[in-house]
Amino acid sequence: MQISSIRDAIADAVRAGITLPDGIGKLTCTGFVPDSVVTPCFFVGEVDVNFDQTMGRGTDELLITCRVLASRADDRSGQRILDLMLSGAGPASLKAAFTAARGAPGELALGGLADDIHLQRVQGYRWYEHAGSSFVGAELAVRVIGDGRT
Repeated sequence: MQISSIRDAIADAVRAGITLPDGIGKLTCTGFVPDSVVTPCFFVGEVDVNFDQTMGRGTDELLITCRVLASRADDRSGQRILDLMLSGAGPASLKAAFTAARGAPGELALGGLADDIHLQRVQGYRWYEHAGSSFVGAELAVRVIGDGRT
């Protein structure tokens, strides 16, 4: 798997799969850690690689930490926006966007870039410092498996 392509495909899948309520604006999505944040913002952060999950370089596993950050302008509204995105279903659900990125049964995930992708859990719901500003946010633990020979 090509890590940069996977990172970009995750950001594209989230961008296409999320619809926030009117008045909030669009979710900014990047496949990299941005220098500055325009909220609400989703980005792909750290990547851990487990090579050789099957013999002969057949499968590698990526464990990816993504972050979603919401505005701090109003503590309550920022957390409500974050809660919408962390819900298991609905038009603003990150879980639903990741599920759609898996493709139909028998299809490869992320438009053919991976065998599978799975949003495993949400963790670290707290205040984050990013480029000198504070945001309410959370981390998403994502597992991607795919061909280790590409």
